[in-house]
Amino acid sequence: METKWLEDFVSLAETRSFSRSAQLRHVTQPAFSRRIQSLEAWAGTDLVDRSSYPTRLTPAGETLYSQSLEVLQALQSTRAMLRGHTAAGQDVIEFAVPHTLAFTFFPAWVSALREKFGPIKSRLIALNVHDAVMRLVEGSCDLLIAYHHPSQPYQLDADRYEMVSLGEEVMAPYVKPDADGKPLFQLPGRAGHPLPYLGYAPGAYLGQMVELILKQSDAAIHFDRVYETDMAEGLKAMALEGHGIAFLPFSAVKKDLRAKKLVSALPPEMKGLQITMDVRAYRERPSIKEAGKTGIHTNRSAGPAPKRNAQALWDYLATQSAVL
Repeated sequence: METKWLEDFVSLAETRSFSRSAQLRHVTQPAFSRRIQSLEAWAGTDLVDRSSYPTRLTPAGETLYSQSLEVLQALQSTRAMLRGHTAAGQDVIEFAVPHTLAFTFFPAWVSALREKFGPIKSRLIALNVHDAVMRLVEGSCDLLIAYHHPSQPYQLDADRYEMVSLGEEVMAPYVKPDADGKPLFQLPGRAGHPLPYLGYAPGAYLGQMVELILKQSDAAIHFDRVYETDMAEGLKAMALEGHGIAFLPFSAVKKDLRAKKLVSALPPEMKGLQITMDVRAYRERPSIKEAGKTGIHTNRSAGPAPKRNAQALWDYLATQSAVL
């Protein structure tokens, strides 16, 4: 049995909706349903009454729900106690960062930070978007750095968590150039000749951004999805080999654009086929004393005061964000 199954089940018990919980957990609905079924197989009984809408728990499900809250709370409290024994790491700032930002934005950001703020000791925890957010919710990192777009906000309670903006990131389509430096494939394609498309796996945050870009396009886009993965770096590697068009954050491709290994897949008249996302840092407000609930479930009481170095960094970031 995996603890994420319990977290899934708690979310379902609170939203009473498979689709809503799948969205909050950043997985596809079929994958979410399979995890609930795995939990039921482990429990040896039905936990959800699927004959009703909104979804209701069975009596066994109600029992497991109350027990799950205690189990998850105990695990989180135990982790906090264990972390308290590690005095040697008090000067290390722990960042939870989705994979794409970990490979692209974070290294350059830390370099600039060391020049202006001063040297820092950091630990990078690279995860998928959902697990990175859960690190913050569970108190397992000092800061979360993540993309933000109004169409796909994180379910974080503003009364419990605070945010600063670190900048912006533009995502657009790129492709390998031919021998003359022109795009191997160029949008929008034709119905009879769709363009090879390198896409994000279902549920990936950047994939949701691409869907929004395509929905807002005035022209019909003709794609043939030939490859998918949940990591931008994986798509970039395929694009560099000439396998198709990939929508990528600018920070992931700026060196390749400079070296002319990639070029824009957009013709001049389609420059609007891109999206701008914020890059944000989040942390738990240190003043919160009572347990609370968020869209991403937790009953964990607020932890100890922030590390001194983490507090100093946050104060600096807040000042810089006010200038942006």
